Amino acid sequence: MSESEAVSGRVCVGQIVGAHGVRGLVKLKSYTGDPADIVAYGPLTDETGRRRFAVALQSAAKDHWLACIPGVADRNAAEALRGTRLYVDRNLLPQTEEDEFYHADLIGLRVETPEGDRIGTVEALHDFGAGDVIEVRLVEGRTVMLPFTRAVVPVVDVAGGRLVAEPPPELTEPPGPEPVGGTEQPEPLP
Repeated sequence: MSESEAVSGRVCVGQIVGAHGVRGLVKLKSYTGDPADIVAYGPLTDETGRRRFAVALQSAAKDHWLACIPGVADRNAAEALRGTRLYVDRNLLPQTEEDEFYHADLIGLRVETPEGDRIGTVEALHDFGAGDVIEVRLVEGRTVMLPFTRAVVPVVDVAGGRLVAEPPPELTEPPGPEPVGGTEQPEPLP
């Protein structure tokens, strides 16, 4: 899963990204490994857990599903759901294999050096097409992106609340001062 986060023991497995047609179909982006699995874990809820959605997938589109939700009968009702993130109880998800993680389990973990020095906290995970990248909020407040590879992140200890990273120094060093007025020096006056 990607782009998911834990909310009170629940995991975001998708999001309604828009309406399709005039009969109430919604465009549904799935964050599950197999996109069709978004409906495999039972009814979905919104972020608050108060609204339940019995989603029925209709057909796959380019990067989303077209889905039917009971009670959503027209375009206006479907459009009103745009942006709704869909959650499932964490305990309904299958157990992960060794070296496999739900992104929701990684968000919020401490990021440390191999020596145990704190680097920051995992803010998010992204997949821009070339593999997973972790977004780390450094101790000083800015964020950096690190490849989520064994070479850069050799240890993931979810139970211990941390992961060990060996980022290139240029990614975690504070940025230098901005040059003032460019790099050219003024000509001396005669």
